Amino acid sequence: MSARPALARHVLGAVLGLSDGILTALTLASGRLLRGGHPITLTLAVRIALAACASSAFVYFVARYADLRGELVRAELELNLSSRGRLATTRLGRAVRDEALTGSALACACSFIGALVPLAAGALIRHPPWLGMALTIGSLGLLGVALARALSGSRVRWAAALMLGGVAISWLGSVLHLV
Repeated sequence: MSARPALARHVLGAVLGLSDGILTALTLASGRLLRGGHPITLTLAVRIALAACASSAFVYFVARYADLRGELVRAELELNLSSRGRLATTRLGRAVRDEALTGSALACACSFIGALVPLAAGALIRHPPWLGMALTIGSLGLLGVALARALSGSRVRWAAALMLGGVAISWLGSVLHLV
């Protein structure tokens, strides 16, 4: 387990949660957002956000816990410990679990917000019907700008790449027409 500051350790959870929430919203709701007819409601926006939240929490926990436990296994090999899994039963093992749980909770909250905010805005402002999709794809652009700023990258490239990914996911969601 690395000794990075707490905020830096959880950037992954926040970014994963936000992007996953937004992309889940696009995947599930793009059929309604593009076709009109049955507009997005606040209730549907909350249900989609809850689904995104649960998925992000589970995926983040499994991935992060496996990654951190893998670090413990590598440390055991470097220390030439005779039995495997010994470090996992120590305070380090509990710290790994706690860090994965904390990041998972953050990913869950960010995913909920990432899915809810643009869909709720689209539910409240119903005309034109594609506005919810534009807001959702625009939120990916804002995430791209924030990431570019944090990583000293090109804001235009990051925003464009994330928005292009959002358009591709929207297309897939409209073809699948899940909701």
